[in-house]
Amino acid sequence: MDIDLFLRSIRIDKLQNIRVFIEVAKQESFSKAAEVLNMSAPATTRAVAALEDRLGIKLFNRTTRIVKLTEPGARFLHDTEKVLEALNEAEAAAAGVYSKPKGILKVTAPILFGQKHIMPVIEEYLRLNPKVAVKAMFYDRVTNLLDEELDVAIRIGHLKDSSLYAVQVGEVRRIVCASPRYLKQKGIPKTPAELSEHDIVYPATFESKTEWEFQNHDNSKKETIKLTPRLQCNQNAAALNAAIDGFGITRLMSYQVGEEILKGSLQPILTAYEGQPLPVSIVHVEGRRANAKIRSFIDLAAERLRSNPFINTAY
Repeated sequence: MDIDLFLRSIRIDKLQNIRVFIEVAKQESFSKAAEVLNMSAPATTRAVAALEDRLGIKLFNRTTRIVKLTEPGARFLHDTEKVLEALNEAEAAAAGVYSKPKGILKVTAPILFGQKHIMPVIEEYLRLNPKVAVKAMFYDRVTNLLDEELDVAIRIGHLKDSSLYAVQVGEVRRIVCASPRYLKQKGIPKTPAELSEHDIVYPATFESKTEWEFQNHDNSKKETIKLTPRLQCNQNAAALNAAIDGFGITRLMSYQVGEEILKGSLQPILTAYEGQPLPVSIVHVEGRRANAKIRSFIDLAAERLRSNPFINTAY
């Protein structure tokens, strides 16, 4: 939905119908919504019906027992909540009052990135903004912000969705590494081909295709090495711990192993064959109309991540 266009075209009666619709969706009941809004039940029903007629869609599936949003109704609810939030901010601005961050902020990031580098930002954000609650959801998959009703995501890699607003905060790279103890016992491979002589800890889902791609910095030639892992893990943290404990060579993102490399519990190898670094971005869908809770989190996260020594390619 184009919220700018909607805001310019909205009238008071339409706004009231939208408020009724949102409350019915929240209560999953016309009668309960009527009580909350201090309206009659028939007036509540008429307001939603008028909205459905204007939009030309069915917003609710109704029975004598339940009232549930249809799929278009759920999408419209998501958009209209943003509209009302924008209107509330406009009212505050018109009164000369800056809108303070409040409400529930939903943040997502890759699992280890979230645990190591986003949780400290979230904790600081909560201390600074007592009227905001945060839902932190960490997944090793690409999430759809709109479908999953998320406010902010941390993405690693080149962005494919041009509809998202993005703030780049750094770069990371893939690092092949092992514990000094393992390398002392088994030797240090000088080329990717020599990995066939080593124990491999493979951090990925259980797939038949296990391989790593390398790029020679001298001639930019790419090389794919097929692997026979001794240990295969579907969680990066498990592969990280196994490598630290000396069970073999693994390849993880620099933000995942940076602390261990600086401490000396892991040692990078084959650095001349690393691929190009990947951007780290904070993405959201709101653009310039992002509400205060989103704007303030992005500002804080961008500042903290840009100064984070592990969100770069220096080590």
